[in-house]
Amino acid sequence: MIQPQWLRTFEALVELGNFTRAAERLDLTQAAVSQHIKHLESRLGPLLLRQSRKLELTPAGHALLDYQRELQAADQRLQQRLAGDDATRGELSLITPGSIGLAIYPHLLALQREAPGLTIRHRFGPTAEVIDAVLDNRAELGLATRRPDDPRLSVSLFTREALELVVPAGERVDGWDDLVRLGFIDHPDGHDMATRLLSRCFPGNPGIRRLPCHGFTNQIGLILAPVAEGLGFSVLPRFAREAFAKSEAIRVVKGLPAVVDSLWLLHRAEWPLSARASRAVEWLSVRVVGASSV
Repeated sequence: MIQPQWLRTFEALVELGNFTRAAERLDLTQAAVSQHIKHLESRLGPLLLRQSRKLELTPAGHALLDYQRELQAADQRLQQRLAGDDATRGELSLITPGSIGLAIYPHLLALQREAPGLTIRHRFGPTAEVIDAVLDNRAELGLATRRPDDPRLSVSLFTREALELVVPAGERVDGWDDLVRLGFIDHPDGHDMATRLLSRCFPGNPGIRRLPCHGFTNQIGLILAPVAEGLGFSVLPRFAREAFAKSEAIRVVKGLPAVVDSLWLLHRAEWPLSARASRAVEWLSVRVVGASSV
């Protein structure tokens, strides 16, 4: 039998693509991670092609990753059966994009305070990762920014979220020249979101790439920090702006044409949601969806 720790190490390495980051996540040394992979390869043959900037799975590596995910899914089903269909106990796993994740996380903590027997595992990820995680049974619930077309998934509209142009509190934006003066604070979805919103707000503009870039971060909760310091503007979803602590230091430019995204709730269609997941959806619908307006 393959050691479970070796499998967890292999999965973390595949997900993160880096021995150092895998070691940090697992609280191991890099040498221990390497040793675990050597043990696996001594039994199964080469699992990884170690290229200069990325790791690529061999066919044996893909087979082992599928095996690990099947074990996880079986373990999750076993735990759910042993816990019974109890809405107040057991594990609830979900994965969401960053903006809506910031909005729902405090409400998930409130749910767990009310039902301490729950263990909530909430991960942030882009929509492609959300869909894969739900399909692979690594998460029971997911929220996605595009509607997937896969018969294995049950998909329903969760809420809608507008894109916003956010500037420092003391700034005005009357035209494109004001954006040039302020400069853009970029993020992984920044160019896409800014292009979609600004093309409607300022038709015929030269494009987001022509604006000076005054910063970049891939942390959703930090995008507005430089904006609050007066270092530029950004475009991001409303829930991310609402979660920013220094609301007095920023301002949403009003009166712009609306660009609104839908957020879709996903779970596997072949079996019903657990009582825990159903309760969480109802809980969030009242507190997040019910309180939102676009």
